[in-house]
Amino acid sequence: MHRFSVVPTAPPDAILGLTEAFKADTNPAKMNLSVGVYKDETGQTPILDVVKAAEKVILETETTKGYLSIDGMPDYRDQVRELVFGETVDANRVAVLQSPGGTGALRVAADFMVAQLPKARIWIPSPTWANHPAIFTAAGLPSDTYRYLGDDRTSLDLDGMLQALREQAAPGDAVLLHGCCHNPTGVDPSPADWQQIASVIAEKQLLPLIDFAYQGFGDGVEEDAAGLRTILNAVDEAMVCTSFSKNFGLYSERVGAVSLVAADQAARDASLSQLKRVIRCNYSNPPRHGAAIVATVLSDPELTAQWRQELEAMRVRITQLRQQFVSAMQQRGHDFGFLLKQKGMFSFSGLNPMQVDELKSKHGIYIVGSGRINVAGMIESKMDVFCDAVASVI
Repeated sequence: MHRFSVVPTAPPDAILGLTEAFKADTNPAKMNLSVGVYKDETGQTPILDVVKAAEKVILETETTKGYLSIDGMPDYRDQVRELVFGETVDANRVAVLQSPGGTGALRVAADFMVAQLPKARIWIPSPTWANHPAIFTAAGLPSDTYRYLGDDRTSLDLDGMLQALREQAAPGDAVLLHGCCHNPTGVDPSPADWQQIASVIAEKQLLPLIDFAYQGFGDGVEEDAAGLRTILNAVDEAMVCTSFSKNFGLYSERVGAVSLVAADQAARDASLSQLKRVIRCNYSNPPRHGAAIVATVLSDPELTAQWRQELEAMRVRITQLRQQFVSAMQQRGHDFGFLLKQKGMFSFSGLNPMQVDELKSKHGIYIVGSGRINVAGMIESKMDVFCDAVASVI
């Protein structure tokens, strides 16, 4: 009996599957605007200069390749706590555990909730990152959705969001929030919106799970933490999933963290012990190199200043790419001005699945079926070619 002969082929990943198709495409003018990676003007995903500088320090000072502890590097965890939370929460209430990327952090958080909060359901914005529901389903965490976008598909439906949480979510449920640079839409709440969201979460006794993967890609490092900190000022408990893939360019190093905020130190310590159990039976302990880079940079004032400068340059360039695209499309008779209000790497273009498919089949341009475009993957020298193709399918 051949057991594996009956295993069916899984459907390709909605986003990463496009990359495989892109690689196989022989069109010399092809473009991949699907996967969320930053590309420079040459079309390459660069290594930040500050990362290279940190790696030189690590090469000269590293003394072991021994296992890390289950929760990761202490100095890395300290830097994550300071960067994400600032002075908002007493450090004695926060447990920070290093994880393999933001995806790993989300899975650890989901497994923890299933084990320790067995009656909880998580409420997910619609739309959200395609992997969010898959992660929660794999962990066995029940989920439902709340309305996020208005009928125009370009603006936040705050009233619809709050109504869903008030009327449908039960006390003790969790709610997934994007800390900044909402993926896939680029539509973020305003500071006043965050205050209302925080009020409803506190009123309904919901547990916020904040996916914080793009700090620094919206308005700035501190500015992008404002919504998260507004939530934390309103509640005693929360979980935060952090990634340094984007803002440090450490995509392949898988550097993330899952943080838990408890009402007091005793609850923090007990929760930390359970989070360690989750990690131990999953990947046991995290990898060292990427976390060492982040810790080296953030513990050195000069390297930190250099990182902030390089991050700002990426953020400014993404904004300029948005503006260039909107201007070029306006010249072609199409109004995409709504993109200028969106933040971060991604934007909802408004293109429908048929138009997306035509871009792929006729022009070798790959974007997600929802119409999400990775603005950070655009290239100035190819903007006219891209805009001509988009105009041709509208």
